[in-house]
Amino acid sequence: MRTFGKALRRCPRLRHASTLPLNPSAQVTTLPNKIRVATENTPGHFASVGLYVDAGARYETASNLGVSHFLDRMAFKSTKSMSDANMATAMSALGGQIMCSSSRETIMYQSSHFHRATPLALSLISETVQNASFLSEELEAQRAAAEYEIRELKAKPEVILPEILHHLAYDGKGLGNSLLCPEDRIHLIDAPLMRHFMEQWYRPERIVIAGAGMAHEELVELADKYFSSLKYYPVEDSLPSSLSSSRTSPSVPPNLLHSQPPNMLKSLTRAASSFLYPNSPGPVPSITGSTYTGGYRFIQDPDSEFNHIYIAFEGVGIHDDDIYELATMQVLLGGGGSFSAGGPGKGMYSRLYTHILNHHAAIDHCASFHHIYNDSSLFGLFASFAPSARSAVLPHLIHQLALLLYRAVPSDELSRAKNQLKSSLAMALESRSVEVEDLGRQLLVHDRKIPISEMAEKIDAVTSESLQRVALRIFGSQAGGKPTILTMGRHDLGDWQTQFRKYDVGVV
Repeated sequence: MRTFGKALRRCPRLRHASTLPLNPSAQVTTLPNKIRVATENTPGHFASVGLYVDAGARYETASNLGVSHFLDRMAFKSTKSMSDANMATAMSALGGQIMCSSSRETIMYQSSHFHRATPLALSLISETVQNASFLSEELEAQRAAAEYEIRELKAKPEVILPEILHHLAYDGKGLGNSLLCPEDRIHLIDAPLMRHFMEQWYRPERIVIAGAGMAHEELVELADKYFSSLKYYPVEDSLPSSLSSSRTSPSVPPNLLHSQPPNMLKSLTRAASSFLYPNSPGPVPSITGSTYTGGYRFIQDPDSEFNHIYIAFEGVGIHDDDIYELATMQVLLGGGGSFSAGGPGKGMYSRLYTHILNHHAAIDHCASFHHIYNDSSLFGLFASFAPSARSAVLPHLIHQLALLLYRAVPSDELSRAKNQLKSSLAMALESRSVEVEDLGRQLLVHDRKIPISEMAEKIDAVTSESLQRVALRIFGSQAGGKPTILTMGRHDLGDWQTQFRKYDVGVV
C-alpha cells in the first residue's frame, strides 16, 4: 500500500497539508487551499465518498430563494467537458448510487460504489460542482419537474407542513426558508443566479470531502487532484491591484476555476484556464442567526380526511450541551402511526403510544420531532386525527409536555429511552452512506468527528433532573418559550391559548 509520505513527495502541494487524527478510526487532512479531507477506516465491500458544502436554504435571500433546490435538481447534468448522455453513462459505470441533496445548512454530493470506482465518483462530483453548464433546455426541464414535485408534495401534509412550520417559526427568513423553491420563483431561477450563489458559498474553507472504504492518503491525493484549483482567499486580505481592475465573466464562479486549460485526457480533472477569469470571489455575505418568532396559522382544507396539528418550541442548537437531553426527550415521547408494526425497541412503549395512540382510535398518527441546526432547533409534537376528535387532541398533546415539566421521569423509563437513542445512533452508522454523511457534516459543524462513544457518554449522563431542567428551559412558562402552532384541516382550533395556560406550558 502506498504511504502518505510517498504521496507528499510525489505532490509538492501536499507538503503544506496538515493531518490530524479524529478518533482511532478516522483521519482528517486540511489541504493548502483549506478544503478538509476526512476518512473513516471501516471495512466493507462498498466505498462511499461525498463533498459537503456549508450552504443551503438558510443562506438564501429574497433575491435568490429556491436556488438550493435547483442546484440539487441540476446536479450531474451537462458540464463543460461532458454531455448529459456522457454523464449518465459515467454514473451508470459506477455500479452504485450517486446523488445530490440540499438541506437548510448543507448541500451534499455523495456516491456509494465499488472500491475501484472512487476516482470516477470524485471526478463526477468535481465536474458537477466546478464545471456545470446549466444549459437552458436542462433548466427548463427541471422547472417543469419542480412544478410537478411541488404539486405532489402539497397533497402530502406530512411533507409540506414541516416546511410551513419552519416558515412560521422563523418568520420566513433564514431557517424559515423552505427547502422547496417557491412556486412564484420557479421561472426566476436561472444559470447566473445559481453561479452567483455558488461563487458566494462554494468556497474551499466551507467544503469537506469525506470518504469511507479507501485509504486516507488515496482520498487526499484524489481531492488534491480534482479540487486543488479551488482558490482560497482570506476574507481580510485585499486583492492585488492587477486583479481588482478586471471583471470576471458572470457565467463562471471565479473561485471554482482550475489553473490550466482542459484537454481530452484531463476532461474530468481540469476546467477552463484561470487566466480567462482572473478575478477572485467577492466578500462572503454576512451570516446572521435566524430569529425564532413563533406564531399561529390555520390552513383550511374542507376536503381533508384528517385534521393535522403541529406544536413546536425553539430548542437549543447542536453545540449546546443540552442537545442530548432534548434528543432523549424526543425518544421518550416517541410515537408513530396507529397501525405501526412495532414492539420492544421500536418505540411502542414510548409515551405518545402508551398514553395517546393506544387509547384514542380517532388519532391516526402522533409523534414527537426534533429538527436540529447550528444555532437553533425545533422541538415538538404533531398529530393527525379524525375531525370529530379536534377538541380532545390539543389538551392531550399539551398534557404530555406538562408531564415533562412537572413530574420526574421514572428511572426505568428514562433508561429505556437512553438505550433506544444510543442504539439508533449506532445502528444508523452501520450504513456506509450514513457513516460518510455523518463524517462530512460533523466536520462542517464541529470541525471534528465526535465518536459514538463520546455521544453515548453524554447520553448516559442525562438524568431525570437534567431532563426536567431542560424542559423548563425550552417550554416552561417562566422561560418565556413561545409556541409555534400550525393546524390544517376542516376546523380551526378555537381558543388554543386557554389550553396552554391551563397546563402552564409555554407563554401565549
